[in-house]
Amino acid sequence: MTEGRAPARDRQWLLSLLPAFPIILLVLRLWYLSRQDLPTMLLLVQHVSPLGLVSALLISLIWVFPVVMLVTGALGALLRASAADPLRSRFGRATARTPDWVLGLAGLIAAVTWQLRFLPALLMLSLMIAGLRVRAGHQGDRVWRTLALAVPVAVAVLEYAWLGPAIAFAARAGELVTLLLLALPPAAAVALTGPIPARAAHPFTSRTAAAGAVLAPFVVGALFLRTPVLPTTALELDPEQPHGPVQVLRGFVIDVDDTMTTLLDDGGAVLFIPNTRVRSKVLCPGAARPPAGETEVHGWPVEETVLQWVAPRRLPATVDPRCRGRPLSSSDGGG
Repeated sequence: MTEGRAPARDRQWLLSLLPAFPIILLVLRLWYLSRQDLPTMLLLVQHVSPLGLVSALLISLIWVFPVVMLVTGALGALLRASAADPLRSRFGRATARTPDWVLGLAGLIAAVTWQLRFLPALLMLSLMIAGLRVRAGHQGDRVWRTLALAVPVAVAVLEYAWLGPAIAFAARAGELVTLLLLALPPAAAVALTGPIPARAAHPFTSRTAAAGAVLAPFVVGALFLRTPVLPTTALELDPEQPHGPVQVLRGFVIDVDDTMTTLLDDGGAVLFIPNTRVRSKVLCPGAARPPAGETEVHGWPVEETVLQWVAPRRLPATVDPRCRGRPLSSSDGGG
């Protein structure tokens, strides 16, 4: 009995690595921000707020939790509907222990944080999980099996009725990615609510989950390394020599004390600027990513989330000239 449980205990070290993954991401972000210079990274570690790093990590990667839970939930439901012994594998046992409220919470988070063009895929995963669970729990009941097929068909009809103009516009505009994201999931949801051959159920679900587990850290790390963790600030400095030009420095303010302002410029160099030279400071807005297309669904841009579309946002304003690297002139409203 003890020997039979030994392999399970030997695998517990994997769980101890999970809390270390966010810490590794945060350290890599500072190392990347310092342009791989160790003294600069140590300076950032000393002054950058851990709360700011964690906040940036959560905001930029909040979509990861729904993706992981919904995809694994769909694979687990596929395994239970297809295999005669779904609990034989570790993946099957793990997905069977996942509470329904966790999947519901993941779906709710995805509904408000995913872009509109990904919501058909979210609905596809939700219908897949529900349909496969109905088939697994009522295999001999014809009414439930018919219902598991009829609901995705009805939902697909409604989706195409609502998304039809946007799909046609994306096709005319040549926006292939948007076209596929809007047009394929409703039809795929009808096909994905059915089981696969029992012989292929365990290999397919386990290997797909393993491939996702291997690729996920690299995808998450690559995305987080581009997330800003310090506010971009422009400093307008008095000239070092009398009658010299006014200088503007743009970068990340690391620290401000009684005598010096520590700035990390865009090139990764650390500058220590006397406070007596700082004439003004301005917080620069984040670089807005231009939309990849112009497709809208009844006035809702497909690259906006529910939160972006509904929640109040700052009104667009003219970017301060100092954020572009030049001092404020009289024509810009300065003295």
